[in-house]
Amino acid sequence: MTNQTEGMMRISRRMMLAGLLAGAAFPAAAEVMESSPRPMARGGKAAVVPAAKGPLDASELIAAAKLGGSVAYVLMDARTGELLEALGPDLPLPPASVAKAVTALYALEKLGSGYRFQTRVLATGPVTGGMVQGDIVLVGGGDPTLQTDQLGDLVLRLAKAGLKGATGRFLYWDGALPRLDGIARDQPDHVGYNAAIAGLCLNFNRVHFEWKRVSGDWQTTVDARGERFVPEVGMVRVAVAQRETPLFTYGRGRVEEWTVASGALGKGGSRWLPVRDPGAYVAEVFRTLARAQGIRLETGERVASVPPGDEIGRVESEPLPEVLRDMLRYSTNLTAECVGLTASGAGGLEASGRAMSDWVRATFGVGFDLHDHSGLGGDSRVTAAGMAKVLVQAGREGRGLQQILRDVGMKDDKGKVIEGHPVKVLAKSGTLNFVSGLAGHIVPPQTSGTPGRELVFAIFTGDPARRDAVPVAQREEPEGGKAWTGRARRLQGQLINRWAALYD
Repeated sequence: MTNQTEGMMRISRRMMLAGLLAGAAFPAAAEVMESSPRPMARGGKAAVVPAAKGPLDASELIAAAKLGGSVAYVLMDARTGELLEALGPDLPLPPASVAKAVTALYALEKLGSGYRFQTRVLATGPVTGGMVQGDIVLVGGGDPTLQTDQLGDLVLRLAKAGLKGATGRFLYWDGALPRLDGIARDQPDHVGYNAAIAGLCLNFNRVHFEWKRVSGDWQTTVDARGERFVPEVGMVRVAVAQRETPLFTYGRGRVEEWTVASGALGKGGSRWLPVRDPGAYVAEVFRTLARAQGIRLETGERVASVPPGDEIGRVESEPLPEVLRDMLRYSTNLTAECVGLTASGAGGLEASGRAMSDWVRATFGVGFDLHDHSGLGGDSRVTAAGMAKVLVQAGREGRGLQQILRDVGMKDDKGKVIEGHPVKVLAKSGTLNFVSGLAGHIVPPQTSGTPGRELVFAIFTGDPARRDAVPVAQREEPEGGKAWTGRARRLQGQLINRWAALYD
């Protein structure tokens, strides 16, 4: 394969990733909002160490943001670890998706930068005349990035090699990771960012639901579409119900049954809906793709362990740093949980979160209380001082995240990115309902070949009481949530602008 082809495949996969993560169809389908935290203590008065004078006063900026709840931040010198400014540095707050930065460091140490997830196809007997004399087994390796086009290409390779079917069964194994219905307990059924988890994953464990009005009636389809393959899915059904609310209802069974309110559909549209049995979903899509290429397989059967057999095909993910780069860029919750669970080897999210917390304490001397790897759940707690210390120490030891963190940009007073600004802000953001965080590096330009002073920061804000008043059914986009998040992000940009001016 040429480098140009490899590059085109990588771009294609990232374009597909962006499409999968874009909530289409409903005004409230912003698939970047995440779950919410428990109540937490309010922050104290700002303590600046030392007291810094500048064009903008941090206390005035915080008051103007009118967020309520708590605001905490820490600013450190990236090289020396010197504390420059702090407000509520030791106040435990929910990290939201900023937790993914910790997960990235954890995974890189535990799995290594060369690690790739694998999805394999085994034959339990010899292949004679294109027929496996035994069973065909689809073996998941916990790859959270697997997409339909990759699965379709795997099937094409098998068909070109002459495979026609098996004399035995079609089996699948999804036990590389624990099987979980979702990441967080307090989310609406229909939100795709609260994904189910298993050792077999596909399209971030979501199906594509599309509808259009035809001759006064609704025409609906459910599929696992990629860019080149669009296999239909039978294990998920969506019916249109003549009502205004609720938006969706869900019933779990062998077939996952959804209804959607007709009053929300307009003339047509689409969105991605979660599946709660990812292993069965991947097996069905694989079988459908195989049958389209003349490979006859029976309905898949889940097995508790991988039977012995010879590998006849596989799909590998990108190397771990690329997987993590996309995780940090698109804030994919499923990727964070699959990566973290693979790194810990634990049997559930709580145990895996504890394992990562123990690693943070042993490695950085910081007491985090993490209950998952994505930050989607509301129980996790970190401190601004602890987060900044982790980033400083990791950077000084040469294992920092600067190479894979996204440049979120310097922003003006209205929160808009200043195009072409010489200062880079390499950071991970996090958003829950009425909770917002940002942590990373402020990297100045080089002057006459001499690098400027790099800074590390962590900012956490939250109003949990307001979040707790929101009914679960409305937590995808609660009233006032978008405006609150906008004010929080504007405050983050103002603080970073202030720091870049004061400590350049």
